[in-house]
Formats: sequence, structure tokens, C-alpha cells
Amino acid sequence: MLKKINKYSVLGGCHQSNKIIQGDNTEVLEHLGGEYRGKVKCIYIDPPYNNGEAYTHYNDQFNHDKWLENIVATLEKLKPLLRKDGSIWISIDDNEVHYLKVAADKVFGRSNFVTTIIWQQRTTRENRKVFSNNHEYILVYCIDTKLFSQKRNLLPITEEILSRYKNPDNDSRGVWQSVSANVQAGHAVESQFYNILSPSGKVHYPPNGRCWVYNQDRMQREINEHNIWFGLNGTGVPRIKRFLVDAKNGVTPETIWLGKEVGTNKQAKKHLLKLFPDKPVFDTPKPEQLIKRILDIASDEGDLILDAYLGSGSTASVAHKMNREYIGIESGAHIVEFVSKRLQLVIEGEQGGISKEIDWSGGGGFEFYRAEKKHNKKIQRTV
Repeated sequence: MLKKINKYSVLGGCHQSNKIIQGDNTEVLEHLGGEYRGKVKCIYIDPPYNNGEAYTHYNDQFNHDKWLENIVATLEKLKPLLRKDGSIWISIDDNEVHYLKVAADKVFGRSNFVTTIIWQQRTTRENRKVFSNNHEYILVYCIDTKLFSQKRNLLPITEEILSRYKNPDNDSRGVWQSVSANVQAGHAVESQFYNILSPSGKVHYPPNGRCWVYNQDRMQREINEHNIWFGLNGTGVPRIKRFLVDAKNGVTPETIWLGKEVGTNKQAKKHLLKLFPDKPVFDTPKPEQLIKRILDIASDEGDLILDAYLGSGSTASVAHKMNREYIGIESGAHIVEFVSKRLQLVIEGEQGGISKEIDWSGGGGFEFYRAEKKHNKKIQRTV
């Protein structure tokens, strides 16, 4: 039960659905379970990595068994909150990723494991260590694999992808790019093995261990309809023309996310330093661009987002700017000093992170709650 104590004022009004809550996440999630069961579209969590480091705002050194026990307890309380088409995204590094994968498999089911994202969290070389560790992982799980695959969003076509489309033969259908006309022969049938005669008279054979993607009749139809490209002089290896006009409204997300595309810890820290120039900010915050990509794939405007390890508040800030509803949970005092103040700056229209990319100009609101430190553990709204 959420018990209001008094009103928390924010510029631009108060959106009743946006909440940040200070308290132990397992206890808070237990209270949220009744009202929000099956309503959350996307959960992103950035739990302690248990990497043995001491950071400005928290200590990341735990007994492994206790760390795993706490993570599992949180995952078990998060799972019922997800919608049937929802997903959970979990950041982690290589110190505990394999243990976390096995544990999460047990909670969500191995069949509901979607993928592992590799995020390049730093672009500079770390020469003080045996290996320069430049990446982290994001484990992705869903409730229903088939439903998630139907509902997940494509990513926007980028300028780099658009630059691949040309029209060297002045095709009236517009610009296109070519893709291979041969595939691996492991599951091929006899009709996929034949010779192709190009317009120039050159004969083409499928490469060793490969076959043509179409049978011979279909291939000849595609050639007659000018859907097969043999190069400017007509002697090149046959390739299939894919026209931009026929392309989907986006591209399938890949599993390697580069820092130049979704930001790095360093860029995220610079953003925080601009917001809080006189405070010791988080050492390894998540960049808003990283969270934006997750929400682009896993949610739509108006969907409910949840972060049970809110940290510096990146998830809530991005969800706010992207017109998602959100709930953020954090036990540390920095939820007051950083997160609530960061969100007020977001409401006032701060221009860091993804703001310029999405033309953010401010607005909206949120409510701040604190878990009551009493035996009954009710959650109270506070200033």
C-alpha cells in the first residue's frame, strides 16, 4: 500500500504514475506486486556487479553466495510485474555474468532467454591491467518469447545504413542495395544446385559448400524482373537487389552496441558533472543513450518502465523524456540528493543526454515516496 504523507511539488505539475521510491527493493516490490502485477512493459536493472570495487556512492564488494541470493530474490519479485509481452534487461560485467545467467534461467526459464548484449562501456585502453576490459553485458529475458518477438520494436534506419542504398542501373523503383544470392548448403534441396547464365554469357556456379537461395525457376523469374544484379558489366557474381521502398520501417537490433552509438560511462559521468558541478557524482553511471536504445526496442510511449536499482536516475530520466511512465526504486540517500533533483532538472528542460536528439523541452512530473521504517513496512510519500 502506498500512503501519501504530503505533496511533493515539481515544476510543470505532477504525473501521478511516475514514482521514485526510497527503500529496500525487495520490500518495495512486494508492496507494488498487488497494484502493478502484469503491468510493466520493460524492466531495466543495473544491480551491484560484485566486482570488488569501492565506488563513491556504494561499495561493490559482497560475499558471492549472498550477492546471488539477493539478486535472485529481486528477480523473483520482478517477474510477476512484467506484462506478457514485457522484457527485463540486466546489466552486469564478466565477474558474475555466468552465475547470473544460470540464476536468471531458473527464474524466467531458459526458453525465455532472449539474448546477451555486449556494450562497449569504454573506448580507451586500460594499460594498468592484464587485459583492458572495455565491455559489459546486458542479459535480456522475456515472459513469452513468441509474443516478445512480435511486439519488440525495430530500430530506426540510420544514415550509415541509408548510405548503403544506391541506384547504379537507374532502376525506376529507386535506390537499392545488394545481398548475397547464395546461402549455406547444409539444409539445401537438389533444386538449389544449378548454373546461372549471366547477361554477358558468363556462367556462375554456387561456391563450394553453398547453394543458390532460390530454385532455378524462381531465380530465372527474379532475373527477368531485374531483381538480380550482375554488376555494371554484367559479369559479376549474381546478387539480390533489395529496394529501400520495400524495406521495413527499421532494422533488426544487433547484439554489439558500440560506445559511439549508445554512449560510454565517461560520457555519462560528464553529463552528471554538468548537472551537479559541485557534488561527487557516480563513477560509472549509465549513459542516457544506452537506456534510450533499450526503451526504443522494448517499449512504446505510455508504457510503464521499472528500475529496481535506480542509482543515478538514468532510467527514470530517459523514461521521462521519452514519455514513458516509470517507477524507480533505490535504497541509498542519493535518491534524494541526485535522482529527485536530476528529475526536476529534466522537468525544467535540461539539455544533456538524449535531450537534443529527441527535442526535449521539459514538462511532466513525478512523486517521491519513502518506505516507512516500521515493522509494518508501509510505503509513505514524503518530501
